[in-house]
Amino acid sequence: MIYRRDFIGGFGLSLPALLVACNPTEASIGAKPVVISTWAQNKKANVAAWAVLEKNGLALDAVHEGVQVPEADPNDQSVGYGGLPDRDGRVTVDACIMDHLGNCGAVMALESILHPISVAKMVMEKTPHVQLAGEGALQFALEMGFEKVNLLTEESKKAWEKWVIEAKYNPMITIENLLENIKNNHDTIGMIALDNTGNLAGACTTSGMAYKMRGRIGDSPIIGSGLYVDSEVGAASATGVGEELVRICGSHAVVELMRQGFSPEESCKKTLERLVKMRGMEKLKGIQAALIAIDKNGNYGCYALQKEFTMAVHDKNGAKVVDAKSLF
Repeated sequence: MIYRRDFIGGFGLSLPALLVACNPTEASIGAKPVVISTWAQNKKANVAAWAVLEKNGLALDAVHEGVQVPEADPNDQSVGYGGLPDRDGRVTVDACIMDHLGNCGAVMALESILHPISVAKMVMEKTPHVQLAGEGALQFALEMGFEKVNLLTEESKKAWEKWVIEAKYNPMITIENLLENIKNNHDTIGMIALDNTGNLAGACTTSGMAYKMRGRIGDSPIIGSGLYVDSEVGAASATGVGEELVRICGSHAVVELMRQGFSPEESCKKTLERLVKMRGMEKLKGIQAALIAIDKNGNYGCYALQKEFTMAVHDKNGAKVVDAKSLF
């Protein structure tokens, strides 16, 4: 799989033993406002979001600004400009955004646009729809004044050209073969913010699985899977192998568990336990899936299938990184 790290977990314990061994501690507590995002390296994205929040800005504006940082970073091969392409050498991007009122927008398989999160926001604000995909999403973006940009950098192009040779390019390659053959690191940014008024918002953006089948969509732009917000309860975002997170509507499941009274960390953990129960440990060997969450009071937490997942946090006490607990 294409992740920033190799996630090869051990599976010597039975599932019950794993669940006992991984009991969560109390969730971390942050005061309003607060912003969290997937992965330590997205601290810089949190800084941009915090600049909005500390001036009493809206959570929606904060996450919109924040995720644009990796979208425009040519050195980040997981999001937007510089992202690794699909198997045909084309960079396609996905994004979604959601506010505290349930308003949301998403774009999928969008090409040639630097900031897909901004197009997703336009879908939310300017259309009666929630999701636009492919050529229709591009047409809408151009009508809204966005300009075409070549998202494929020389570095990512060279990586793709090398992959085509090493992977013995096969247009019928399966997801299973992708997991075995691709060793580049790749992932998504999911971001959630709680502003001074107590409102939540979230954004998620990615260039998707590197060397994916053309048209493949993961969890990131799907409301309820990659992102879900309910200001009466909390919000959650996901990262990892989208094919697995879609199966359990990961982010929505976390929010519903928080509604039942579980902490953000416990809710993330229980959602991943549901995935393990559904799929079995063997099918998840080497697969990463991780969740982050905030409740309406500013408590936040995270959990992952495999080790080494991190969450970036920024609040009035400054920036920090939380090392997530894992099932494996």
